[in-house]
Amino acid sequence: MDLGIGMPTAADSWRTAKRAEDAGYRTAWFYDTQLLNADVFAAMAVAPVKTEAIRLAAGVLIPSNRIAPVAANGFATVNALAPGRVIAGVGTGFTGRRTMGLPAYKLSDMGEYIRVMQAMWRGETPELAVEGKTRKVRFLNPDRKLVNIDDPIPVHVSAMGPKSRRLTAALDADWINIGFDDAVVAATAKDMDAAYQGAGIDPKTKRKTLFVFGSVLKDGEGYASARVKKECGAMAIIALHDAMEASLYGSLAGDAGAPPPDSPFARLARDYAQVYESYAPADARYLTLHRGHMMFLRPEEERFVTEDLIRATTLTGPAEAIRDRLRHFKASGYDEVSVQVAPGSESVIEDWAQVMETV
Repeated sequence: MDLGIGMPTAADSWRTAKRAEDAGYRTAWFYDTQLLNADVFAAMAVAPVKTEAIRLAAGVLIPSNRIAPVAANGFATVNALAPGRVIAGVGTGFTGRRTMGLPAYKLSDMGEYIRVMQAMWRGETPELAVEGKTRKVRFLNPDRKLVNIDDPIPVHVSAMGPKSRRLTAALDADWINIGFDDAVVAATAKDMDAAYQGAGIDPKTKRKTLFVFGSVLKDGEGYASARVKKECGAMAIIALHDAMEASLYGSLAGDAGAPPPDSPFARLARDYAQVYESYAPADARYLTLHRGHMMFLRPEEERFVTEDLIRATTLTGPAEAIRDRLRHFKASGYDEVSVQVAPGSESVIEDWAQVMETV
C-alpha cells in the first residue's frame, strides 16, 4: 500500500511535496480551499520544478470554483511540467464551499463537469452548458505543446455516499474516501467495488485512496498531548465544525451516520454549539467557524479536543497499533493512505514513513 500526503496549499507547498518524495511517498495532495489557502494550480505548477517522481494531485478540486475548461487547462498545464504525474482529484466540496456559506456542489453537475474535462483531455469537443447556453469547447492548439494532453490525467473522485460512488464508477474514475470509523471504511470499500462491477469495471484496475488524520504517539505520550493537538487537533475538530452545520448542509459523516444523542460526541457538540452561536454576524457564522480549518486550532477550541475526540476521529496511537489499522485498510482494498499534515507539523512525514515500512 502506498503513502500520500495531504496539505493545506501554500505558495511553497513544493517544500512539503519534496520532503514527502524524499521519504518515499507516492502522492502529494493539494487542497483547493480558496479562502484559506493558496491557489491550488499555482502551487502545483511550482512542485514539478523541485520534484522528480511524486505524483501531484488536487485533493480535491471543487467544480464551482472555476468552469470546466479552465480546470482542464490548469491540469493540462501542470501535466506539461510533470508529464504523467498529475492527478485530478474532484469533489462536491466541504471546506471550500462552507467557507462561503454554501452547501455541497450538485452531484449531477459534478459528473457533467468531469465528463467535459475528460473529453477535452482526449482531444474531443464536448458541449458545455455555460451562462444559460450550450457551447462546444476544446483545446484549439494542443499541437503547440503549451499544455500536455498526451499523457493521461486520471480522475479521482471524493465519494463518501452511495450515489457519489455510483457516479465514480460511471465516470470510470478512481476513488477517494475519508476514514473515521474502521468498519465503515471497510464497508464503503466493498460498496465501491460493487459499484465498479455494476459498471462493468474490474475493481482491481481502479485506485482507492483513503484520507486519514492522525499522529504517531511517542513512548508514554498521551492522546491529547500538546504535540498531538498541534499535529491533528485541527483535523479532529472538523467533526464539530461539521456538526454545527449538519442541519444546513448535511453531514460529512456519510455512511457513518449521526452519533446517538447521548454519546460523548453529541454532548461535546452541544457544548461547542454555545461557542458557535456566539460568532457574529449571525448570518455568517461560517466565517469564524472555518478560520484555521484543518490548519490550526483557534484558542476557544482547545478544550474541545479531548482524548475521546482524537481517538474517535483520527488515526492516532502507538506505531504498532496504527500499523494494525493500516493493514486492515490494505486488506479492505485500499491502494493508498494519505496522511493530512497541518502547517508547522511536517515532521509527521518521517513518522508515518517509518510506520509504513512494515505494513
